Amino acid sequence: MNQPFPPTETRPSTAPALSPSRREFLRTLGLGAAAVGLFPGGNFVFGADDAHLLPEGKRLIVRSASPLNAEPALDQLFGHWITPVESFYIRSHGAVPAVNLDNFTLSVEGLVDRSLRLTVAELADRFPSVDETATLTCAGNRRNEFTGKKISGVPWGAGAIGNARWSGVSLRAVLRHCGVRPEAKHVWFEGADQIIDKTETYPFGGSIPLEKALGGSDLAGGVVLATQMNDRPLTASHGAPLRTVVPGYIGARSVKWLSKIVVSDQPSPNHYLALAYKHITEETPATLAAASPIYEYALNSVICQPKADATHSVGKVRVRGFALPNGKVGRSLKRVEVSADVGNTWKEATITSPQRDFCWSLWSADVEITQRTTGLLVRATDSSGETQPREMPWNLKGYQYNAWHQVNVKPS
Repeated sequence: MNQPFPPTETRPSTAPALSPSRREFLRTLGLGAAAVGLFPGGNFVFGADDAHLLPEGKRLIVRSASPLNAEPALDQLFGHWITPVESFYIRSHGAVPAVNLDNFTLSVEGLVDRSLRLTVAELADRFPSVDETATLTCAGNRRNEFTGKKISGVPWGAGAIGNARWSGVSLRAVLRHCGVRPEAKHVWFEGADQIIDKTETYPFGGSIPLEKALGGSDLAGGVVLATQMNDRPLTASHGAPLRTVVPGYIGARSVKWLSKIVVSDQPSPNHYLALAYKHITEETPATLAAASPIYEYALNSVICQPKADATHSVGKVRVRGFALPNGKVGRSLKRVEVSADVGNTWKEATITSPQRDFCWSLWSADVEITQRTTGLLVRATDSSGETQPREMPWNLKGYQYNAWHQVNVKPS
């Protein structure tokens, strides 16, 4: 996209004179009068203590405590196309920042005609609201299934994924208002969190190509600057008060606690785009420089029921799970297949949920277990003809494992 993108209007970039009052904005976030009363002095802080970020009931499996990284058991995922917040995985690279709603602002700068700095309340007042249902998944999902040399990083199972309804404003609309210059090619995101790495401290961030940032329309189909998740205010662990949601891209591109957007002619130099989240087999400066950042998530499917190593009577058993097409524009699921005989024969599953762009689908299949059955397999094929591989080549970071998913079973 090398042409200037005209603004929707010529309003000044400063905050509007009649932005919502603090009380009104808290109510739009669903916090109500009680929340206003709790923070009368203007110190509305969303939270910063990782120890208190697990959802009520502790329905997540903690993979690392500090920073907090946790995922649901797989049997929590197949029953809901929209994943409940309490069952949605949490991915953090550093401590959750303390965010004061009154002082928190988003800036838009770089290769734009008009820079912008707004509070979240002013952002919501300035631009029309949008809703986008999209699946987020960590690039390290299923990392613990890699074999070979040891891989560092969060030891994710297959539950670092979820599908949610995200509400906020359109990134496209914000960029239209600011006016994108012709030489722009990338949009950077920077969070308010600070990652401490040995002697360095830096924010989590990254970027996406400009054409992705300008995709969809002002009201649907594009990147969302989200304030709500499943019709509720974002929680601290999911990026409150503001995060990006980039449909079709790995979760690392949906930056939480979003505080800065920079329009540039280059990809972001942030560590998590320039050096991390790349497919490499050795970590050398030349290898890292040559490898492209990961953007779209990979085609995948997972069995959520029955549980691994469960005992089942010989005969029919119902198998259920989720499948996700490749995150490229235009991809959709073509079929999901299940095997009970180590891949010699396959039975096509039935899709049991809505099918929408950039969303997972839930599926179900009844298969026959015999005394010789040792496990169940699933594979998916998308609309391009791509099918999950039987095996996944090892990579140093343990990203995007998408070989056939297997659950061992014990016939009785």
